[in-house]
Amino acid sequence: MKFTISSSVLSARLQAAGRVIASKNNLPILDCFLFDIQGNRLTLTASDNETTLTTWVDLVESDADIRFAVNAKTIQDAMKEIPDQPLEFYVSVPSLEITIEYQNGKYNFMGQPADEYPVPPRMEEDTVTLNLDDTILLNGLGRALFATADDTLRPVMTGVFFDVAEDSLAIVASDGHKLACSRLMNTKTTRPGNFILPKKPAQLLKNVLVKESGEASIEFGQRNAVISTGTYVLNCRLIEGHYPNYNSVIPSDNPNCVTINRTALLGTLRRVLIFSNAYSALVKLRLEASRMVISSQDIDFSMSAEESLLCDYSGVPMSIGFKGTYLMELLNNLEGEEVVIKLADASRAGVIVPAVQPEGETVQMLLMPMVLNE
Repeated sequence: MKFTISSSVLSARLQAAGRVIASKNNLPILDCFLFDIQGNRLTLTASDNETTLTTWVDLVESDADIRFAVNAKTIQDAMKEIPDQPLEFYVSVPSLEITIEYQNGKYNFMGQPADEYPVPPRMEEDTVTLNLDDTILLNGLGRALFATADDTLRPVMTGVFFDVAEDSLAIVASDGHKLACSRLMNTKTTRPGNFILPKKPAQLLKNVLVKESGEASIEFGQRNAVISTGTYVLNCRLIEGHYPNYNSVIPSDNPNCVTINRTALLGTLRRVLIFSNAYSALVKLRLEASRMVISSQDIDFSMSAEESLLCDYSGVPMSIGFKGTYLMELLNNLEGEEVVIKLADASRAGVIVPAVQPEGETVQMLLMPMVLNE
């Protein structure tokens, strides 16, 4: 059989789907992409047996229906080296010998039968469906992923928590030191529910959503979730367990508030952190009327740094310590020109929010302080 497809379109889809494939697989067939041609449409599937990503593209032409598997590394590396042009695939049945002809040459290699390729589990009957805008979902995921934990002893903390209410969705992640929470308003759902999305499929979904525009559909049950966009479907196994009550750890009564330019604070932290202790990365924020003084030191090497920034501060003069790298991560994952840092005292968590919240969203970041030896 023969089919024709654009090299650039095929390469882009292979690159997106190929991120699913693990470096070491228990099943040899999982080192492959599944090609499924029905009519004039090619459906590409990649899987690691827990997460499956499927995408589809219309072909220029096709003369038969066929299913076969192709080694992922072989086809990806081959497509990277071809400039944008039509590719003609010739697949010999039943040997599955594949020939790809292009403007100045051809490739020849063997495919594999598709019979052993795993099929994603079916969704349970009792599922919840949620619909929301692709861009809003992308923003929520982008703010959450950096805050997930790497602690395998607490698997629920290694994922992103989706808390679905009747007319809103909270996307939450925390590692116990920092927390990111985005509340998305005006979402549409069949009923409330929640699930924990593992980090790998969450990162895959983020990469996919960058190129999508439209509405995403999320269907989830007790063990699995299916997330559909305009041209991709992600089927993954969920993390089982109960996520901690994130609402109880977000302070609501931090009276000391400082409004400061986000970019200026980031630049200052980068410079000051050079002179901090490499292990602790502790930075000290001293807040006074209209001024924030950021300082760090490394006693072992007799180094220190201090800078001051203009700010709008309402509250009592105080000092608080944060891990500088964590504070920079939070600031990098917030939008807007200015941020508001809400504090109670040097021993309680600080809440960082954008000075102007995104439309239809409420964004909150939380960071636990470090002890100052004063």
